[in-house]
Amino acid sequence: MKCPKCQVEQNDSNTTCIHCGVVFEKYFKYHPPSKDCSTTSPKPIPQQSNISIREILLYPGNKVDSPSVYSRAALLIIISIWGFSLIFSSIASNTAGSSFLHLINLPFHEAGHVIFRPFGEFMTSLGGTLGQLAIPLICFYVFLIKQHNTYASSICAWWFGENFLDIAPYINDARAGQLLLLGGNYGHSSPYGFHDWEYLLTETGLLQYDQAIAVGAHFLGSTIMISSIIWGAIIVFKQFKMLS
Repeated sequence: MKCPKCQVEQNDSNTTCIHCGVVFEKYFKYHPPSKDCSTTSPKPIPQQSNISIREILLYPGNKVDSPSVYSRAALLIIISIWGFSLIFSSIASNTAGSSFLHLINLPFHEAGHVIFRPFGEFMTSLGGTLGQLAIPLICFYVFLIKQHNTYASSICAWWFGENFLDIAPYINDARAGQLLLLGGNYGHSSPYGFHDWEYLLTETGLLQYDQAIAVGAHFLGSTIMISSIIWGAIIVFKQFKMLS
């Protein structure tokens, strides 16, 4: 069947459109189809939707054009090469923290401190990390659920993973305190609490595990980035097929 609103082809059993999100039962209530209309109302399934996660994640879009598809493929190649250079760099090198993307992540990190300040000192320190992780997740949600733009969602997921690589050197530096911090300070010479992860790991009794936690963060971020690249590549491939 085709969605009566956006005309996207989909399963007859769907209760909502995988593209525009319209609820068919409500749409037909106010816009009853004419007798000669080829679009039929889907079979009602009261308490569940048959739209699979696979359909949602791999939806390539309704219409594509050559410039857009080639641009998306080019961007995917760029972030793939760049991403692997970040992934295979050592945590101690702080390669992610030295990249221009760190300058984009940093304002969200600092904003997180401000947003979580009412919840106490611990959450204020943790808020920086939460802030820089939250923004790509919010963008991911908007593009995937609201805009149904799976390609943009894959890029946001890649950005989310990159933030873990950005955070890992900070965690790794908790005991050493040798990383240059905002304002030109160093953890070893700053007041207790200035270095977020020194404070967080000390307060939780995990300071001796700082390097192991950093490795875990780097691995998690790398996995998310690689998965996002594969996801984006599948979307672009499906869009290339739509051009032919």
